[in-house]
Amino acid sequence: MPKQKSAIEDSQALIEWYRGVKRDLPWRKNRDPYRIWVSEVMLQQTTVAAVIPFYERFMKRFPTLKSLAEAPTEDVIENWAGLGYYSRARNLHKSAQVLHSRGFPKTFAEFIELPGFGPYTARAVASLAFDEKTGVLDGNVIRVLSRRYGLKLEWWKPQGRNQLQQLADALAQVDQPADLNQGLMELGATVCTPQSPTCLLCPWAKVCVARHLHAIPEYPLKKPRRDREVWHWRPVVVEHDGSVLLVPNDYAPFLKGHWILPGEAEILSAPPSNFDYKGTVTHHDIFVSIGRSRRKPKAGEMKWVPMDRLSREIPASMIRKAIEKSRVTS
Repeated sequence: MPKQKSAIEDSQALIEWYRGVKRDLPWRKNRDPYRIWVSEVMLQQTTVAAVIPFYERFMKRFPTLKSLAEAPTEDVIENWAGLGYYSRARNLHKSAQVLHSRGFPKTFAEFIELPGFGPYTARAVASLAFDEKTGVLDGNVIRVLSRRYGLKLEWWKPQGRNQLQQLADALAQVDQPADLNQGLMELGATVCTPQSPTCLLCPWAKVCVARHLHAIPEYPLKKPRRDREVWHWRPVVVEHDGSVLLVPNDYAPFLKGHWILPGEAEILSAPPSNFDYKGTVTHHDIFVSIGRSRRKPKAGEMKWVPMDRLSREIPASMIRKAIEKSRVTS
């Protein structure tokens, strides 16, 4: 942990640098907490360049918190299509309804109680919109702090992450925590990149421990890769009067939170020899064998979706592909 004087000096240098080089991004045009929040949710697992067109389209359709809160869930999902991780869109919609009725809180402690507000998003909105002196910690910030202070921490574990969070919080104890946090993220995204960082452009170049040690590639530590899992998914396509039957996903570890086709899923030690096609979701390699039936399940929650509404109701392409393939071969 740097001394207070050192942390203040680092923060001021970074803020000055950020104000001189910051990119003109659509969510930076004002400090509207709604616009900031939507951008932060979209930027999870997605690059800035990829997010911008989706963000602009989404904000055109839902320009205000009220418009998002009052929209049908299916409409929100449809306008999220292409960004993936659809639980983010569902949680965004749920929180919009809460925020529309209560108003935006201003602190991390209040935001963290809302659906979809994890530690990063709660701190980001609290600091960027309301100047709460709390640090943010995403992949870019982890890399920047690990290199600047020469920290070889297991950042994916609670102890290492807590140490980095304390450091980010110490840096955020300035009058402009919003600029400090955006500066950290900007530095990681544009200068202190994973490969071939442009150190000569960095405001911390002279004090960077990793650079001084000629050991930049060693920071941060590499997270051990999660073993991939092989699954055999046997969805059943049930059609009736131009509609297809969907059930809540209570049987497969992939596509959680989705309405999917009824069926079964089994983990395997090796890929099956016969299957219709392969899909991938996070660390799951999914081999799909499609079945057809005209009989719906005997019990349980279910719904019928018209074929012309599949893109609204079923954003996951792997599910739509099963339906399309079943119709071709039937």
